Amino acid sequence: MNRRQFLSIAGAFAAWAGSVGETFAFDRADASPSIRSLVLVDLDGGNDGLNTVIPIADPGYRALRPKLAISKDRALMLDERTALHPSLLPLMSAWRAGELAIVQGVGYDALNRSHYRSRQIWDTASHVDEYRTDGWLDRMSLAQTHGVTEVATFAAASDAVARGASRGVNVIHLTLHGFDTHENQGYRHASRLAQLADGLASLRAASMASGVWDRTLVMTRSEFGRTARENAAGGTEHGAAAAHFMMGGSVHGGLFGTPPRLDRLDAGGGLAVGIDFRRLYATVLGACWRIDSASVLGQRFEPLPVLRV
Repeated sequence: MNRRQFLSIAGAFAAWAGSVGETFAFDRADASPSIRSLVLVDLDGGNDGLNTVIPIADPGYRALRPKLAISKDRALMLDERTALHPSLLPLMSAWRAGELAIVQGVGYDALNRSHYRSRQIWDTASHVDEYRTDGWLDRMSLAQTHGVTEVATFAAASDAVARGASRGVNVIHLTLHGFDTHENQGYRHASRLAQLADGLASLRAASMASGVWDRTLVMTRSEFGRTARENAAGGTEHGAAAAHFMMGGSVHGGLFGTPPRLDRLDAGGGLAVGIDFRRLYATVLGACWRIDSASVLGQRFEPLPVLRV
C-alpha cells in the first residue's frame, strides 16, 4: 500500500471496519448531490503549468525559455493572450463545449518544494506548518462511509464512473507519473500531457455515451509547478503555482484564477500563488456533498464559480 492509498482510506478504518480491497462510496443522507462521480487525477512530480497553459502574448515567456517555449504557430489558442500546449489538442472539444475550466495560479503560501512534503500538504489540505495524517476526504462525520477507488488507467476510471456507486458519490483516483522534468523536458512533458489529454478525452466520450457526464467532475492536482526559467539541462526546477483543470458536463468552462506574472516571480523563480488549492476542494465539497468547506478544511474557503450546479 502506498502513502496516498493509506491517506485515502485511513479515516475509513477509524470509522468503519471493512475490506481494503472493497470500493466504498461517500454518502450524505441529507443531500442530493448534483455530482455523483469525482475523478481526481494527480500529475505526479510537479507539472510545468507554464507550458501547459501558456501566457503566449507575454514576451517574458520566450525570454525565460529560449529553448522550451512553445511557438505561437504550434500553440492551441484559447484567447489572444492564453494558449494550451499542442499535446492537449484532445481537450479542445471540451473547451469549445464549455466543459473545461482552467484555474490558473493554484498553490499555497510559503510553498514547500519537497515532493513528499508538498504532496502531504495537498493530500491532507493542511497548512505548511501543520502535520496531519488524515486525508481531506476522510474528514466527514462518522455517519458517513469513506473510500476511494484507486485505478491505474483512464479506461478503468471510465468503467468506475459508468458503474457508479450504490449510494453517495463515487470517488476515483488516478496518478500519472513522469512530470518531474529536470532535464530534456520538451519531449518528456509533451508525452505526459498527451497521455493526460487522451485519457481525459476518452473518459469524457465514455461518460457521455453512458449518460453520466453531466454528473461527473474531473479535477487535476500536482504538488507544485515548475520554475519559469529553463535550466541548462533543458528542463525546469521545482516551482510554485500552476494551472489546474476541472472538467465535466456541469462545468462552467473558461479561464479562472490568476494569470501568471512573469515579472513577479517568487524567491525561488516560481509563479506567484493567486488561488489557494483548498478552494478547489471547497468547490468539490459543495458540488458533491453540499458541505461547507470549514467543516472539512478547518476554515472556510470560497468555492470557485466553475460549476453550473
